[in-house]
Amino acid sequence: MPEPMTIGVDIGGTKVAAGLVDASGEITRKSRVPMIAQDTAEAALECVKAAIDEIFAAVPEARAAVKGIGICSPGPLDPFRGVILNPPNLTCWRNFPLAAEIERTFGVPARVDNDANAAGLAEAIWGSGVGHTNVFFTIVGTGIGNGIVFDKKIYYGRTGSAGEGGHVTINYEGPVCGCGKHGCIEAYASGPNIAKRAQAKLRAGAKSRILALAGSVEAVRTEHVGEAFGEGDAVAGEVLAETARLLTIWLGSIVDLLEPDVMVMGGGVAQLMSSFFAKMSADLPTWAINKRAGEIPLVLARYGNEAGIAGAAALLKQ
Repeated sequence: MPEPMTIGVDIGGTKVAAGLVDASGEITRKSRVPMIAQDTAEAALECVKAAIDEIFAAVPEARAAVKGIGICSPGPLDPFRGVILNPPNLTCWRNFPLAAEIERTFGVPARVDNDANAAGLAEAIWGSGVGHTNVFFTIVGTGIGNGIVFDKKIYYGRTGSAGEGGHVTINYEGPVCGCGKHGCIEAYASGPNIAKRAQAKLRAGAKSRILALAGSVEAVRTEHVGEAFGEGDAVAGEVLAETARLLTIWLGSIVDLLEPDVMVMGGGVAQLMSSFFAKMSADLPTWAINKRAGEIPLVLARYGNEAGIAGAAALLKQ
């Protein structure tokens, strides 16, 4: 009998990436096709099918080995029914039964979830959360998403909406977040808001390598802050130290609420922040009632750009 495998599919507004994932979480084959997000529901579904078909064409024996297909999609979505509700970046799908359509086409079980939940599950069963029962995962990038995994199962809450830790308020008088609330951690520590804080320092007259790398204040992105930090730039260091402090304040509340066994950070900003992890852990008891908060490991995620594929495949494991 062939070793059981799964296919993970990561859907974005412009692409569909798929991967063949073995029992240890290794991605052994990948495909990528454009996503048609502004056309009909059927046209978009064909893009997903094409990415999966490319895997089967490249690895014919996978047809007998694949026992399920997992899918990461932008939300809002219903993970219980596998229905895509109304994602702003996928206008093609409104109340679309994606899991059922994939099951009908390929004859294997299909699961659908958002990227943070799925990536957190992958880290719990294959990645940096292995060996821990309760895993808190955060993905810090354009936004801040979370996955809460208890004993290798995603915690969804009553309606499937749990895990929105990025929208926990740390300052009720703070800036308005994209969600409409004031002072969410996402409004301070996501990639675009790290860049905004760097821009504010430059407009106030700070001299920094960031400006030379970006070309103008308006063009500053998180990547420029990271590059300048790597070159020893003091202003970039200040911006990232502020980000680490803000994340520590937020994680203190997460610890008091959940007291996870491990906290795993992924996403585009995570690698940049990893040099601050030791200080964040040391400072955590200052921001938590739990004075043993600093004992909880804060670690970098195993999966980087492939978190969507690995996470999607992991959905078949719970």
